Amino acid sequence: MQLEKYKIDAHNNDLLSAHQRKLAFISSEIENSEAIIQKLVNFQIAIPSWALGTGGTRFGRFSGGGEPRSLEEKIEDVGLLHALNNSSGAISLHIPWDIPQNPQAIKVLAAQHGLRFDAVNSNTFQDQPGQEKTYKFGSLQNVNRDIRKQAIEHNIEVIKHGIELGSDSLTIWLSDGSCFPGQLNFRKAYQNTLESLEEIYAAIPDNWKLFLEYKAFEPNFYSTTVGDWGQSYSYVKKLGDKAFTLVDLGHHLPNANIEQIVALLLMEGKLGGFHFNDSKYGDDDLTAGAIKPYQLFLIFNELVDGMDARGMDHTKDLGWMIDASHNVKDPLEDLLQSVEAIMMSYAQALSVDRIALNKAQDENDVVAAQEILQNAFRTDVRPLVAEARLRAGAALNPVALYRNLKVRENLINERGAKAVSTGL
Repeated sequence: MQLEKYKIDAHNNDLLSAHQRKLAFISSEIENSEAIIQKLVNFQIAIPSWALGTGGTRFGRFSGGGEPRSLEEKIEDVGLLHALNNSSGAISLHIPWDIPQNPQAIKVLAAQHGLRFDAVNSNTFQDQPGQEKTYKFGSLQNVNRDIRKQAIEHNIEVIKHGIELGSDSLTIWLSDGSCFPGQLNFRKAYQNTLESLEEIYAAIPDNWKLFLEYKAFEPNFYSTTVGDWGQSYSYVKKLGDKAFTLVDLGHHLPNANIEQIVALLLMEGKLGGFHFNDSKYGDDDLTAGAIKPYQLFLIFNELVDGMDARGMDHTKDLGWMIDASHNVKDPLEDLLQSVEAIMMSYAQALSVDRIALNKAQDENDVVAAQEILQNAFRTDVRPLVAEARLRAGAALNPVALYRNLKVRENLINERGAKAVSTGL
């Protein structure tokens, strides 16, 4: 489905008068509103190919129909999102689910939709059809050298696909671990994993980054070989300057201080990027900002402060990507909501009075520091986010336009009511 520009313009014209009133008010409240709008225009969040279809649970899958059946259709869906918000200008692929049969044609198609290829993701957390050796007892950590070699070769294959598409980073997430005490020698598992990662790292091009994700639990019940940010940091510190920790907001134990983790990794120069989502109980993969919007703001507060302290470019020096999967929502609507929540938190963090906050911190003025942060969080910055979309040629209200145009119904007509996305 193609989204014609005149439909976006007509939608914006209907909402323009009300939007301008809201924008005038918030611009009078926020001193640097114009600079914030420009940063929002430039900020892009990659969309994962696996989030375009229904998922969200291991125990059932309730497809909404019209899901992308091929890599080409996944690119078209991300193109729709990008046309609606102009903040989703990249797609992240998962291999082997998204192996391009004709890389050049895929690059041309992506360019037609204004998209680039973000990090490519390997998959050694499940066995693939025809796979010779099983990952039942781990991949890069496995006690069997031949199984480790198989997992290493897969990651190197993923790098080659990424090079063909113009990607510049590899994300590795491992389900490796153990289910029962005594099952695994922790030190040997760590060493095997490190040696495997070193072989993969050696295949990374000079201009690439390796992102090592972590997860406290699932699918193993007792231990995870890359279980938290400290373990990931330990690996990437040993690997070298091209290796970084990737933070997934759902991959933490309850009540973890994620903003502190982010600040320290950034300070150490080892924060690579983000998988944005939200959670209530565990790794729920919920819509970003749906459960803990204040936490998302606090994370961005540390990101803005830390990146500015290091002179980093907000748009390209870290990897920004959503990692979500839902069983009860239209995936495209959910992704539009997630992008909106991320942009709002970013805008709120940009509006923080840094000089006043630093002064309050230096004077141990706890009340003032809290007031400064909470005032920024409680400020409705949606008009700034909408104005950024308007200036970029996107929709003032992407979800409303998506529904008005009956996008899902059109996709079902094109692809069928039983179409199910490839991959997870």
